[in-house]
Amino acid sequence: MDLGLFMQPLHNPERSITDMLEEDRQAAILADKLGYAEVWVGEHYSSSIEPIVNPLQFFATLIHQTEKIKFATGVLALPQHHPANIAGDAAQFDHLSKGRFIMGIGPGGLASDFELFDIMDKNRAEMLVDSIDLIHKIWSSDAPYNIKGKYWHIKIEDTVIPKLGFGPMAKPYQKPFPEVAISAMTPHSGSARQAGLHGWGFASANFIQECWVKSHWEQYVIGAEKAGRRPDRNRWRVARSVLVAESDAQAADYLAREGNSYAWYYDFVLDDMRTYNILPVLKHDPSLPDEDVTLKYCMDTMIISGSPKTVLDKLVALVDYLGGPFGTLLQTFKEWDDPAIQQNSMRLLAQEVMPKLNAYCSTKVAAE
Repeated sequence: MDLGLFMQPLHNPERSITDMLEEDRQAAILADKLGYAEVWVGEHYSSSIEPIVNPLQFFATLIHQTEKIKFATGVLALPQHHPANIAGDAAQFDHLSKGRFIMGIGPGGLASDFELFDIMDKNRAEMLVDSIDLIHKIWSSDAPYNIKGKYWHIKIEDTVIPKLGFGPMAKPYQKPFPEVAISAMTPHSGSARQAGLHGWGFASANFIQECWVKSHWEQYVIGAEKAGRRPDRNRWRVARSVLVAESDAQAADYLAREGNSYAWYYDFVLDDMRTYNILPVLKHDPSLPDEDVTLKYCMDTMIISGSPKTVLDKLVALVDYLGGPFGTLLQTFKEWDDPAIQQNSMRLLAQEVMPKLNAYCSTKVAAE
């Protein structure tokens, strides 16, 4: 199993955007130094808490300050963009990064962005499939173009001038295309099913209970089998909030601090889910009363914390619960309110926990 870093990212809006972005950059640079395989960054146009508008632009600042880590958009909200824009931007970034690009896509998740781009009442899941299909057709064909989708029409015919080089659109560095992966959040996610159907990778969100994460694999299998594909657990990324400290006591002391970044994060998530009436994703049991879904409940059930040994034991239990090893564990970024704690957590996870977790996974697979 690989280790990755997932950053929506969420920040205290009282901070300057400049400071937020620099902290995010430093987190990605540290992840590369520690051997993380990939870093995911979100796209949000109208949020003071989630400040990254263009993940490809953000990643471009990191290409020459990192060595191996892959850059995953988490995600490109395809219904919000013309497919030609995404095709051009993604192909260019793929060349700039020499293939260190994972094309994370999704239907979008921010209501204010839906209003901004006038897609609030559109079938965004359908638009997503239409868009990626058009993008792949652009990349697999040559000018002149006349590619019709349900929502967009890609056309360059009358202005193609071969001797001047006018008309052709760039193809990506990776052949035939960069890996496509989709985000999955809701119980029994239709996005996970689409991933299986189309042969995409997928990433399960961190702010949902493990039972719903497990349901994502089940839906992925349904989609893959419907398409005659073999389900591949290596295509599955699982995001979790993981805090590794020198001891159980140090982890507990940090999480007990008033306003610590994990508490701030889950307080925001809880408010967000209540506002949009999607609280069930936070429940381990659908019958749990809404009033029992408290900040303490969320932190107790969705944060994997403790010493390296304790975290290892909890991750082993997660692997077993999910039916075996999966492709990538995505540690979710939380603000560096205590940089020493946060950075050491990344180091301990990469250097002390993951090697032992992978040894366990290898033994488990060999025994099957």
